Amino acid sequence: MTSSLHLLYSFRRCPYAMRARLGILFAELQVELREVTLKNKPAQMLAISPKGTVPVLQLVDGTVTAESREIMVWALEQQDPHGLLDTTILQQANALIEQNDNEFKHWLDRYKYADRHPDMTQAEYRQRGEAFLQVLEALLTKNPYLMGENATIADIGIMPFVRQFAHVDREVFYRLPYPKLQLWLQQWLEHACFLQAMTKFQPWQEGDDVVVFPS
Repeated sequence: MTSSLHLLYSFRRCPYAMRARLGILFAELQVELREVTLKNKPAQMLAISPKGTVPVLQLVDGTVTAESREIMVWALEQQDPHGLLDTTILQQANALIEQNDNEFKHWLDRYKYADRHPDMTQAEYRQRGEAFLQVLEALLTKNPYLMGENATIADIGIMPFVRQFAHVDREVFYRLPYPKLQLWLQQWLEHACFLQAMTKFQPWQEGDDVVVFPS
């Protein structure tokens, strides 16, 4: 069955794929979604994006985007009914996402997989990651969202990674001295768009019916 929709290859638990799906949801767009299994990636995805990471967006005109930040921006440039691409804060938002994707993600990976990185203890990796959490806590002390009174691309671009950090050890995370960040994360975990973004789908196989996301 063919589809006239843009096509998104995704993996439910990947934070990069999460933010791509959140961008699509906040833009109130629909795509064809193909859930992948990272241990058995479909040949169709690898053919258009040989690096094999998710998410991958293929537009109906054949254009391929394999960077989650670019997919978020693309979606919100199509339509932005909730004002997430507020131009007055976009430069600061992009800088914060950049810090998340480079500095914080580096320590997050080592904290989550400390057994693979014996140079430091898991607690030391966590403490390195906390430097970014402190930046977020300071921002959230001033406002309910990272960039102000309203949610922006910074919130949806960073939240999946804070979630992943928290879920390494929930008990430890919620004992840390970041009450504003903990509240912000909890509110996002309960947000209707996030719950919809985390809908479970069976891994896609050739010949399956088209899955429209959101349905």
